[in-house]
Amino acid sequence: MTTGHPHEPIRSFVLRQGRVSNAQARHHEQDMPRWGIPYAARALDLDRAFAREGAAKILEIGFGMGETTAAIAEAHRESDYLGIEVHTPGVGSLLKEIAERGLTNVRIIQHDAVEVLRDMIPPDSLSGVHIFFPDPWPKKRQQKRRLMQPPLVKLLATRLASGGYLPCATDWEEYAQQMLSVLSAEPMLENAAEGFSARPDHRPQTKFESRGLRLGHGVWDIAFRRRQKDPLP
Repeated sequence: MTTGHPHEPIRSFVLRQGRVSNAQARHHEQDMPRWGIPYAARALDLDRAFAREGAAKILEIGFGMGETTAAIAEAHRESDYLGIEVHTPGVGSLLKEIAERGLTNVRIIQHDAVEVLRDMIPPDSLSGVHIFFPDPWPKKRQQKRRLMQPPLVKLLATRLASGGYLPCATDWEEYAQQMLSVLSAEPMLENAAEGFSARPDHRPQTKFESRGLRLGHGVWDIAFRRRQKDPLP
């Protein structure tokens, strides 16, 4: 018997069981009602979601265990950060970071990022989108699952405000080349550097990344931004 619909979209993730620690489970249960936003197929009022107006709204897709998200949000409390992640251990871990750091400028949606972007994020509403170390799906047959594909990049571009920034990072050189090619082909975006960029100051180096660099592994940063819209006549 077939269990899936033949026209279901290809997901950029696979839900894995993963062990949820006691602390992650506790924070997920007690803090998700406060800092989590349920998925709904309607536009989200971002100012209302963060209970303040005028702050820059930054989206992060796939925040992993949340250390980078929490560090950036703590360093930039003047901005608001909306993290999207599907895996419960990572969501619980970021909620723990929120509690320990006393953050009030982070919200979480535990759902598929493409559907959130399509259904909940209004056009021209984001000051930035962070995509750090997405799953590289290195095997040839898996690469159709990669997040950074032309339709997703076009959708991202429509959600960025004029001049909004789109930094990406990966430790897979072949994926870095694909990212650069796909982003460069989107007419609404422009490269903020020539080719690859230096690591931006706002992106802290993770423990995993530092270990990889010590072992001689490469990391490639890419920085694009939404082209400035022509002023109305």
